Amino acid sequence: MKDNMYSPTATAAWSTLTSLAASMNSQTIQDFFHSDPKRANQMTLQVNELLLDYSKNLVSNEIFQQLLALAEQSNLKAHRTAMFAGEVINTTEDRAVLHAALRAEPEDTTSPEDLERNSLVKAQLEQMRLVSEKIRNGQWQGSTGKKITDVINIGIGGSDLGPKLACNGLNEYAHPDIKLHFISNVDGAEILSTLAKLNPETTLVALASKTFTTQETLLNAKTVIHWFERTLGLAQAQTSSHFIGLTANKANAVAYGIPESQILGFAEWVGGRYSLWSSIGLSIAISIGFDGFVEMLRGAREMDIHFQQAPLDQNMPVIMALLGVWYSNFMGAQSSAVIPYCERLLLLPSYLQQLDMESNGKATTLQGKATDYDTGPIIWGQTGTNGQHAFFQLLHQGTRLVPIDFIAAVKDGLSNEEHHRVLLGNMLGQSAALMTGQSAPEAEQHRYYPGNKPSNTLLIDRLSPKNFGALIALYEHKVFVQGSIWNINCFDQWGVELGKKMANKLLDDNLDRTTLDPSSQSLFEHIDRIK
Repeated sequence: MKDNMYSPTATAAWSTLTSLAASMNSQTIQDFFHSDPKRANQMTLQVNELLLDYSKNLVSNEIFQQLLALAEQSNLKAHRTAMFAGEVINTTEDRAVLHAALRAEPEDTTSPEDLERNSLVKAQLEQMRLVSEKIRNGQWQGSTGKKITDVINIGIGGSDLGPKLACNGLNEYAHPDIKLHFISNVDGAEILSTLAKLNPETTLVALASKTFTTQETLLNAKTVIHWFERTLGLAQAQTSSHFIGLTANKANAVAYGIPESQILGFAEWVGGRYSLWSSIGLSIAISIGFDGFVEMLRGAREMDIHFQQAPLDQNMPVIMALLGVWYSNFMGAQSSAVIPYCERLLLLPSYLQQLDMESNGKATTLQGKATDYDTGPIIWGQTGTNGQHAFFQLLHQGTRLVPIDFIAAVKDGLSNEEHHRVLLGNMLGQSAALMTGQSAPEAEQHRYYPGNKPSNTLLIDRLSPKNFGALIALYEHKVFVQGSIWNINCFDQWGVELGKKMANKLLDDNLDRTTLDPSSQSLFEHIDRIK
């Protein structure tokens, strides 16, 4: 690290930005455009087929320069170098952070350890290729000799959100005869209603769990095993060709009954919310083909290289991160909205909720002290144009400051010219209206639009596998930059442990309910009465 005593609030840039924020009430985004006719061009950045226009932000040139100074005065550069070098930066779990190694090429390696790691990843990818191609071409058959038509991915968190988003987002490239289904919630209605629509003879189940001990995943798996037993008479169905294991703990998967030849492994150093790039992404390779999966990795790698090499003022993840820091720490914003104008990216806000809020929802510094400043914002959103008829009322006329990321594909092979023109027109119209606002007619204050609402616009040439990979990597690095500036550990998630511990306690058949808080006791009594 650059400075083990680093604190963002102790930097000169933080102090200057605090002063600049105090004077923002008298400035508008439109003022910035009027004072700088070149603003739109200067605040537009393109990385391959992704274009970011960040000109509609509440940021003057002076503020932008101070944000860059904050990045320079932070541990960001040293932290970035340490991550890509494979040093231990997840200090609470004593782990390196190596998700970028999942999409690296041999020429990216700088040490024998890097090269060995790359060889391991390539071997795991080759296994994924062989399995996904057998499933796609009909060679992988169920117990009755029929080819697979439906694949159920059972996982939760990173073992579900990433693959599900990718398969939905890249539906244009999906296999025409194989349908993907994703089960995560322990709610029995989800798994039972899914199974009711499927033919067990042609169904394959991918059990995705890093440890192969995840409670929700194994309960859903148990239900599917019973389904195969009941419908096909398969004893210990998990030992059949209807099951594949995706895990970093092969021993647990073998003990569970999955044949070793049907287990796709990945390294223990793969973090859950970064695991779609690993064997956890088998469902993606089945859906869009292994070549498409490789293209997704290639797009992410190109963003990795851009993040490492581009100057800070031309670095897309850095710029997006700094804008978020400005709103969270200096302008009082509590949340940030992500609005994809593409129905296939419906799950993107949910995916980014885990990526961002699980990473930066921390109040402890890398030195183990409580932060005295805000960290990760609340991430939320919905697709446009649906969101326009729901929460956009608050965005336009509400009292909350909500910076927005608008995202759209310029070309869409599944749409037509008329629909896509209207879709993009709505997105551009919303971002412009949020910025400019509208004066109220006399005696009609309810029609007043204050404007001055900030947004980014991210245009993707086409929602291809490569560009999808770049988009996800962009947000990964954005989150990392913010965590580095906030001096927190982006890569642990201790906050989820207490809830799990409490749930296990309440599920204990020998639980003494008198030890619970009064509210929980009362709720248990109500449940017992209704049951």
